[in-house]
Amino acid sequence: MRKVSVMLAAAIWLGAPHDGAAHDGPPYPVVSERRAGPYVISVWTDPDTTDDETARGQFWVTFADTGGVQARDVRVTITATPLRGGQGRSVEAAQGGNGAHFGALVLDHEGRFRIDVRAVGPRGEGDVRAEVDATYDLRPAPFVVVLYALPFVLVGALWAKALRRRRAGR
Repeated sequence: MRKVSVMLAAAIWLGAPHDGAAHDGPPYPVVSERRAGPYVISVWTDPDTTDDETARGQFWVTFADTGGVQARDVRVTITATPLRGGQGRSVEAAQGGNGAHFGALVLDHEGRFRIDVRAVGPRGEGDVRAEVDATYDLRPAPFVVVLYALPFVLVGALWAKALRRRRAGR
């Protein structure tokens, strides 16, 4: 009985959510090298939605051509507006070390959002627009995986116990 308790406690501990379980899949492009005014803009996203008002809708804006202007001299504003109606949210994207501008927004429900990216710099202004589907992380929680695996583990344990009894009886 003690072994079963230890195995059950280990399964519960392994199935408990940890910080590493929060990782999502890689970002994907929603705009690829689109000419917008004097700039050629690409937008990558990881549009996760949350219920706790944390900014999980992540966007990276890169420039393939700035016409000789440094990317750090271009201000980028990202706006997400729900297509089913509602107030849009905006953020001024921060310049990253790799030349990409990064912005994170609160996407407060699942569904389609219109993403507007505005670049303003010394050469002028450029706008691009795309649509994304904001979703919750669709992978099952770790405890659900453990719950689904538990019957198989128990059958395996019973099988091993039957084998030990069979060998002890010989």
